Amino acid sequence: MTTPPFKPAPERVLIADDEHLMATGLASSIRSLGYTVVGPVGDGRAAVELARQDPPDLAILDIRMPEMDGLSAAEHLWNDAAVPTIIVSAFSDKRYIEHAQEIGVFGYLLKPVSTENLRVTLAIAWARATSHEVQRKRITQLETTLTNRKIVEQAKWTLIESEGLSEPEAHAKLQRTARNNRRPLVEVAQEVLDGHGRGANDRQPEAAE
Repeated sequence: MTTPPFKPAPERVLIADDEHLMATGLASSIRSLGYTVVGPVGDGRAAVELARQDPPDLAILDIRMPEMDGLSAAEHLWNDAAVPTIIVSAFSDKRYIEHAQEIGVFGYLLKPVSTENLRVTLAIAWARATSHEVQRKRITQLETTLTNRKIVEQAKWTLIESEGLSEPEAHAKLQRTARNNRRPLVEVAQEVLDGHGRGANDRQPEAAE
């Protein structure tokens, strides 16, 4: 399933509810707010399958459905495609709400649902999901940067120990090899570590110069 980009506002909303009147009512309200409706379908498994075939930006799911409940479907949609979910339910059990907070649910509405409540909840859920995704990407980027920095540092000390270079000389050698070969510094550093693992006399960066 392809991960949709986070737009300024959602355009396509998937609806799943096993109560036909509720599903059609939700669909009518969503269309009146200017969104395109994906579905509706009557169970969570069908919602996940439909999302694979016709990707939505956001999903509105009933919590109790056959085949797969709304919370399980919401977890699949979020983990597989970063599709945030709003749960609609006649139940306000604490265990439902606590579980919903952990799995990609960004809004929770109690039935009956008015069009105005949908309008507000859609906007808030989308803003929360967007903020969550931005923060996740930031953390991932930071983790990648720290990992790359660690690889470069390890390669630098490998050159210091194996070739008797000073720290500035080892760093300069890595930079020079990367620059001369137009490759990322971390790739050159990883080759140094791989080469050191194969044998101290295998001087990968030197051969590339």
